[in-house]
Amino acid sequence: MVATRSGKTEPARRGTAVGVDRTNDCLLGRERESDETHGFLTDPDGPRPVLVRGERGAGRSAFVQAVGDRLRAQGTAVFPVVCVPGDGERPLLLALRLVMALEEHRSAAEQQRPPGQPVAQALSAVDRRDRTAMDELLRAALARSAPAAVLIDDAQHSDAESLALLCRIDFPRLAPEVRLVVSAAGHGGAVERLAGVAGAGTVVLPRLGPEDVTALVARRLQATPDAALARRVRQFTRGVPGAVDALLTGWTRQGEIRVADGHAFLNSRTPIPVLPEGDRFVAALDALGEPCRAVAAALSILWPLGRPVLAMIAAATGLPTEAVRDGLCRLVEAGIVDELPGPDGTAVRGGRGWTFRLPLTEHTVRERLRPMERSRLSAVAVEALWATPDAADALLDEADARTYLPDRIADAGALVDRSRAVAELMAAAERVQPDLEGLGMLRWFRAAAQLIEQPAARDPVLQRYAGAAYMAGDYRTGRTIAEALLRNPGEALTPLALQQNACLLVAATANEMNWPTLSRQATAPWWDELPLPALARVTGQGLALCRLGRWQEALEVLSRAEPVWNTSPHARAKPEVFSAVAELALGRPERFRRALAMQKAPELLPDADYALAMAMFDELANAWDLPAAKALLDSRGLTVEILPPLSRFLWDHLAGRWDEAMESARRLLANSEAQVPASDSQLLPARTAVILLARGRTTTALQVLENARGPEEGPPQYSLNLAEAEVLRTLGDLDGAERTLIRGLDGAGASGQVHNTDELWALLAEVRAEAGRTAEALTCLERLGRIADRTGSERTRLRYLVASARVLRQDASGTARGYLGEAVGLARSRGLPFETAITLVAAAHAGAGPATLLHEAYELFGVTGAALWRFHTRTAMREAGLTGPGRKQATSENEHLLATLIAEGLTNRQIATVLRLSEDAVAQRLSRLFTRTGLRSRTELVTAVITGSR
Repeated sequence: MVATRSGKTEPARRGTAVGVDRTNDCLLGRERESDETHGFLTDPDGPRPVLVRGERGAGRSAFVQAVGDRLRAQGTAVFPVVCVPGDGERPLLLALRLVMALEEHRSAAEQQRPPGQPVAQALSAVDRRDRTAMDELLRAALARSAPAAVLIDDAQHSDAESLALLCRIDFPRLAPEVRLVVSAAGHGGAVERLAGVAGAGTVVLPRLGPEDVTALVARRLQATPDAALARRVRQFTRGVPGAVDALLTGWTRQGEIRVADGHAFLNSRTPIPVLPEGDRFVAALDALGEPCRAVAAALSILWPLGRPVLAMIAAATGLPTEAVRDGLCRLVEAGIVDELPGPDGTAVRGGRGWTFRLPLTEHTVRERLRPMERSRLSAVAVEALWATPDAADALLDEADARTYLPDRIADAGALVDRSRAVAELMAAAERVQPDLEGLGMLRWFRAAAQLIEQPAARDPVLQRYAGAAYMAGDYRTGRTIAEALLRNPGEALTPLALQQNACLLVAATANEMNWPTLSRQATAPWWDELPLPALARVTGQGLALCRLGRWQEALEVLSRAEPVWNTSPHARAKPEVFSAVAELALGRPERFRRALAMQKAPELLPDADYALAMAMFDELANAWDLPAAKALLDSRGLTVEILPPLSRFLWDHLAGRWDEAMESARRLLANSEAQVPASDSQLLPARTAVILLARGRTTTALQVLENARGPEEGPPQYSLNLAEAEVLRTLGDLDGAERTLIRGLDGAGASGQVHNTDELWALLAEVRAEAGRTAEALTCLERLGRIADRTGSERTRLRYLVASARVLRQDASGTARGYLGEAVGLARSRGLPFETAITLVAAAHAGAGPATLLHEAYELFGVTGAALWRFHTRTAMREAGLTGPGRKQATSENEHLLATLIAEGLTNRQIATVLRLSEDAVAQRLSRLFTRTGLRSRTELVTAVITGSR
């Protein structure tokens, strides 16, 4: 938790805030246009002049600057001339600036003439507005110029007289050595006539495609954007680079974009920023003045209604219809609004309607409306749609039928029929739940609650709102609403509803990792202060004790209160599951298994049943029991696709889909959104570290674990100790691994935790065996064996078999081989790729199966991307005389792993330990890598790995 300026505590976000980097502003996505322009300018017979077109924000200025840089690099003199707003009011200004620039670069033959006279004459011509004199001076300056390139940027701001003069000049005949490049936004006006000049050429800068937008975001953030972030950027900018920069700047200034493990993420509920005053897209609209701004404001609300908006805007604004039509035309001419073509693609007057060229501009215009004006315009839209038989059919295809009407109802508020508004908002919110795309579910629930005037009717809606917020990962909102309902419960909230709210409050507090508050919620006095029935109080306290890992206390509280909660299937569903999880944690899994076999209570609401099913799913995934997790989903009619993010991460991890698992992990770690299992609050960072270690990213794994560590008052963090010990063991620090394992076991023992301590005992046995302390290792195996017998867990049995074989590997009796033979069969039956591969390698090493098991293990490690394990398996295959992968593939994999270890900051000695090689062998491999890649230092190699070029 972190303290805010107000003194309140908030959950710390593990991701790092990021800014926008514009230092490397090269022409991404403009390579073809750059080559075309350069070809025009370097071809003696190429077009003169060259007109560069592109809409506002297309990057014309950066493009023209890059064109000039490329010409300078070839020795061409370049003269940039930048036009600014207001230049159009100063006749002949551009011509004057061109004369001044060209006079500074006269040919050698003209160097003897004094330079000041033509400039003075040009100044005089401007004062007199003498176009004839200026025409002669400009032509003379062009004729006298040495080879050069003149780059005129933002020519749409220049004066019409100067552009008219340029249109009449025959550049190839008069000034064959002068290259003229003119950039302008939009179409029409005097600039457009330049394109029609004989010999002129035009280069158009299109919008960026999806891949280029993603690449631009990656460059700006210096991190790979996740798919959701890239999609939202494309949606609101439509590939306009200037809009991409504006959007990213707004988000980064608010600290909304977080980076974890080199990937950038944005919470799906993060609002789109409003462009500031002075932004180019805002300034373009403001420059038009009225009535264009009033028309644009109304259009930002009404445009999805199509052609009828013309009359609607007139009625809403009080403007004459012709004034509205004129305003729309001017907005189209300014490149702010697009006129949609008719159904057959023809550009008839008005077409199907109008839409903003950029959704980001539309959003900004709408958000700048005064609240009452926004409500009034939204009410117009709502009434119009309610008057049609099918609201979706009344909208333009370009509009989002899922969100438009509920958004307008939410904005209209009390200006429309309240009861119908509430019903439609609730229905819309239910349709998109859990709203992983951030369409507006929580906003619609909130608006529905605000429209209900009677508390008795409002409280059930608030409860639905709180539950939806929790499932969407907005724990603060869910917690705030749930606590408000518990402190002042209305008559409409039944004891069962209050029980649900109590559980939601505790779960949200735990997911925020607010351990001090959760510790208070674990006491009876905290609940006794609330005007709640005993059912809600005891269930809430029992869950809080479970989330703190205080299992025996939880069982005692729930057991004493069984007469309170064991009264109906609905009332006992949650306490029964909590009790089962507590007994599971204490090493008694029978009750949990009975709970898995139970059919869901028909009285349970869908949300409550789903939440209980996910709680049990997470416990099964925590125990590495993928088959049972699959069976649970099947029994509840659930699919993998609707799993919450953490549950999906756990599924992908066990199923060997590690790329997908890492994508989920990064997002969850960046935004601290995970719903954590009751028995292990640190499962996400621990399993993430396991994946990172298997891929050779040792330092990053340790950083993830360090960032995850919480205060002492939180629940046991044994899974972090387990993962840390794995990393330390890989780095050769057996003493450190042993110490952290003992800390984990001590923490678990203090709370009576037995469940999942098998992993700690198994690793501790292997670590002590590697250190040559076999007797102590056997003691660990004895504890592990007792847990396996007590719990009947297949995973525990498998860990016991493999650990025993490793400890007893010198035993000549064949006991180890027997253990591993059983282990291979058990691992294959469970079907977990990484677990199976490790077991196969252990069996092959001990001679408990044919050496060809290594081939299978090698392929399974490849499925998960476990590069480090794949390296060791490849070494074992070579030592066993087996044919391994081809030399090219092996070299590529070896070099990539070596580069990864260097990027992790490991020394040659540490790398040698990780790879089980000598330091000399590592040095030789590193030397060959530098020679082959042309890189000269470890720093360059690290940069290449980070940027993905290695």
